[in-house]
Amino acid sequence: MSDAPDPETATLPPLAEVLAALRVVTIPTRTRFRGISVREAAILDSPLGASEFSPFPEYGDGEASAWLAAALDFGWCEQPAPLRDRVEVNATVPAVAADRVPEILARFPGCRTAKVKVAERGQDLADDVARVRAVREAMGPDALVRVDANGGWGVDEAVTALRALAEFDLDYAEQPCGGVDELVEVRRRLSTGDAGEGPLLGEGTASEGSGVLPSPLVRIAADESVRKAADPLAVARAGAADLLIVKAQPLGGIRRALGIVAEAGLPVVVSSALDTSVGIAMGLHLAAGLPLAERDGAQGAVLAGACGLGTVALLEGDVCSDPLLPRDGAIEVRRPELDPELLARYAAPAARERWWRERVARCHALLSASR
Repeated sequence: MSDAPDPETATLPPLAEVLAALRVVTIPTRTRFRGISVREAAILDSPLGASEFSPFPEYGDGEASAWLAAALDFGWCEQPAPLRDRVEVNATVPAVAADRVPEILARFPGCRTAKVKVAERGQDLADDVARVRAVREAMGPDALVRVDANGGWGVDEAVTALRALAEFDLDYAEQPCGGVDELVEVRRRLSTGDAGEGPLLGEGTASEGSGVLPSPLVRIAADESVRKAADPLAVARAGAADLLIVKAQPLGGIRRALGIVAEAGLPVVVSSALDTSVGIAMGLHLAAGLPLAERDGAQGAVLAGACGLGTVALLEGDVCSDPLLPRDGAIEVRRPELDPELLARYAAPAARERWWRERVARCHALLSASR
């Protein structure tokens, strides 16, 4: 591990230094993703390499401040040494029509795992089934296929949908419902075959001492219940998930995320939030800091397969001339150099630049007050 100070108590770089290092970019997406067609990000040309602050605009300052803590930690503090130099990644398939699936998969050369977005507003289960079927048919029976609902289903919808999708031999379903209690209930029904509508099970319903219910028909992974929660460990204590999806920025940085993962004691997959290559580099360093069960003999808090870090392929451009894109199903662990020409090409309009600078100032003030 690094000798760097505790990321939650370390002295922050002065705001003036942060703002002097900051450039705001706006990059179109290749297809609509999470309801957006343009990705905005604040890029920091910081002392130890480029860093990124890119919480989505709708996030409040309290939530966004964790993202700034991550950006400052990655840009101004030494990080743990990686355990490997490449990280396997998955293809990410947005909520597109089934006939567009081959086009999307072609952007992720060599990837043998795919995460498919489901539960999109304005679509129905038939759309999800068609999309997942198209992915399974395109990738073959030996590939791993995951689905991600981003909390878009209620309990009954989730159970119905996952039973319908189980025929495609899913690796897991990510955040089928929004709440921890809902995830517990979905796992219970998928484990027992219960289709009833009894009261939701809350904390304490897991097997005593284990914190985990029996394995369900489809494994459940928690994302938003970890990164958006005041207590990111609640999902593990409640037995609400079989594994965790972790992102470096929302959890306050690599070192804090590693601590949360170790305490949770569940297998993890590292993912991103449609970052530029700079943010992806942070995620790659987090993934590379976790042991692999089959290689390192570790159990519990281990990296559980391909990571959702290939999403630069979903952007029309990047801020680095040598972007972090999948090659042979994996991405090299490195910190890419910023390209001044690309920063200029994708520079945000003045009003958006000002909005992000004001946001950084507010989040910096919140972090300063908490130390």
